[in-house]
Amino acid sequence: MKNKAKRDPRARRRKRVERAERLGPGPSFNARRRVLVGALGLLLVAVIATAFKRQVMEGDFLRNEGERRHLRVCEIPARRGMILDRNAEPLAVSTPVATVWGDPRRLVERPRAVRALAKALGMNKTKLMARLRDKRERAFMYLKRRIGPEETAAVKRIMDEHKLRGLGLESEYRRFYPSGEIFGHVIGFTDVDDRGIEGLELAFDSWLGAEPGKRRVVRDGRRRVVAEVERIRPVRHGRDLTLSLDRRLQFLAYRELVRAVDKHRAVSASAVVLDVETGEVLAMVNQPAYNPNTRLGGKGGARRNRALTDTMEPGSTVKPLVVAAALEAGLVGPRTPIDTSPGVLRVGRDRVRDIRNYGRLNTTSVITKSSNVGVTKLALRMRKAVLWRLYDRLGFGRPTRVGFPGETPGRLPHFRDWRAFEHATLAFGYGLSVTTMQLAQAYGVLAADGVKRPLSLLKRRERPDAERILSAATARKVRAMMETVVSAKGTARLAAIKGYRVAGKTGTAKKAVRGGYSSKRYQAVFAGMAPASRPRFVMVVMINEPRGKHYYAGQVAAPVFAAVMKGALRLFNVPPDAPGATLLVAGMENRR
Repeated sequence: MKNKAKRDPRARRRKRVERAERLGPGPSFNARRRVLVGALGLLLVAVIATAFKRQVMEGDFLRNEGERRHLRVCEIPARRGMILDRNAEPLAVSTPVATVWGDPRRLVERPRAVRALAKALGMNKTKLMARLRDKRERAFMYLKRRIGPEETAAVKRIMDEHKLRGLGLESEYRRFYPSGEIFGHVIGFTDVDDRGIEGLELAFDSWLGAEPGKRRVVRDGRRRVVAEVERIRPVRHGRDLTLSLDRRLQFLAYRELVRAVDKHRAVSASAVVLDVETGEVLAMVNQPAYNPNTRLGGKGGARRNRALTDTMEPGSTVKPLVVAAALEAGLVGPRTPIDTSPGVLRVGRDRVRDIRNYGRLNTTSVITKSSNVGVTKLALRMRKAVLWRLYDRLGFGRPTRVGFPGETPGRLPHFRDWRAFEHATLAFGYGLSVTTMQLAQAYGVLAADGVKRPLSLLKRRERPDAERILSAATARKVRAMMETVVSAKGTARLAAIKGYRVAGKTGTAKKAVRGGYSSKRYQAVFAGMAPASRPRFVMVVMINEPRGKHYYAGQVAAPVFAAVMKGALRLFNVPPDAPGATLLVAGMENRR
């Protein structure tokens, strides 16, 4: 029966129906499919709606927020132009250095690392932490600009040891002056943003200055550049500046000036060397000095370029100029007798005195002996306007316009305001004030056969136009007279240079003080040129308040002239001109 039931299909169906009735109704797969499709549809609609909202409705807002967090405009450092001497030797260069920046929000949470960082940077740890706390709402601040290689290595080591986030290094340029204080007064220096604030760095800031480039970059959370998006502005590096100064001669002049200041315990000093043929300034040095690389020194007037900013009463150094005016006017000749007895001359209610009674002199020996009485008699033969006009045309009372900031014009009172005694004192260098550079310019006229060329601190490619001030004959006669000053009979025997003819004049002037002139404070000046037969160089040396055993210019300033001028003649390969000279000139390249 059982086998029959198994073979009977109707029986099997009947059993399945009975079993289904006992278990109840089964699952509906159609319903499941409908629910799943509905859920996926809703999810798709939500995704599309969200994408529409983000991309269309909130696209600009989200894009700006993303850029604000990761897209930055960065500067591309630019190099400031170099300053070179006339032979292309570098005097001021910009070298790449690192700048330390930090995120105050993160650094304030790492006091131990901050202490190590302050030590590495040579900063006060308490002050550094206080700065970070004050700026903790900001995400960026400079900790120290333009640090050296050792400090850079120390910062990198701290970043690695402390796994310090929120601290980084950026590349900048720092100004470096290879010759230090030797050129400090001339070149000056720049500030932390590479802008010129002293000297030629200031005067030619627009020429030397660079313009950093700009680029848009993507940065990650650690401010590291991930990608460059675009260049906004190209880099513009500064242009180089070539000076007229010769580094070799500048060093020599600086060394000799320092020696003289130390030897004679002087308060200050300055010296200038000019090229007669071109009007270029070949050397300009001062004491005291400062090192522009340190920024820490230079207080108490040490930063002043005294050759251009400090004035002096030139004393007897103007006597050759008075003689030149008298020669030009045809009042005297080189051998015209002048009686200086008894060594005193009354001018109005005042007196002009010589240091002793020279008796009967001639025009040349008035310069040789530096007679105040003799030169006063010459000046009083001329109308006031004649002497004033010569001083004015030589450049007294006005800047030399060499392009240096802060140059002093000096003082030359107008002849209409002169009293009789001022007419006399102006003949031997009192009552007017000049700078060392102005006096050098005036002597340059005598050296250049009576023509005046504009001075320059920049190297010239060709000789500039000149203005005639004196006749060539007058200038040559005065030079011949000044040669006697450097002879055994004159006041500047120590200015002589073996093998060369030297022309010059000493000037030892009392310093003006309240109520008159001091009897213990002097300015010793020597102005001269060589070779006297055809001068190539003019030099003026001023020693302010020598307080040693000697104070006369012939003993204090003349030796500096001799040492520097001797070096200049050799460096520029100028042949000797003294009769019978056998001196050999150093075989160095003649650079101009």
